[in-house]
Amino acid sequence: MARTLRNTVLAALIALMAGAAVESQVNAFSGYRQYYGGWSYQPQRSYYVRSYYYKPTPTYTGYRYHYCVHYPSQPRYVYYYNPYSRQYWGRFDLEGKDGAHYSLLEEKDRKEKLEEIPEEAFPAASKMPQVPEAEDDVQIDVMPKDLPTNTDTP
Repeated sequence: MARTLRNTVLAALIALMAGAAVESQVNAFSGYRQYYGGWSYQPQRSYYVRSYYYKPTPTYTGYRYHYCVHYPSQPRYVYYYNPYSRQYWGRFDLEGKDGAHYSLLEEKDRKEKLEEIPEEAFPAASKMPQVPEAEDDVQIDVMPKDLPTNTDTP
């Protein structure tokens, strides 16, 4: 009887410790407010895309996402696309200087198709904008400089 009780207590402690370890790993990952996924080539559209994942608030459960689109024909820029509104809303200038990397389009200039946005609609680059839908003043992280090259195109 004592052996059964001891085994039950031991099993419960092991389960508790395993659960705590898993919860710790989940909490470590969920501590990220925003991050970028990897690049993927889209041959039907001749561009690369990566996801930008973010939490509108620090306590938001899960992540929302937008797309970052890089056209090899326009190597200087990466365009941000909102799949919820189905609109391009700005672009990242890879040659930006002194923290001026982002051109945020005015609402009236945001379109579903990039070719519908005239070049003059993009303002001069400045700092990164606020995390989408954020209620606090957290800026989007600058995109990693790991752009695909034309040699990555299949």
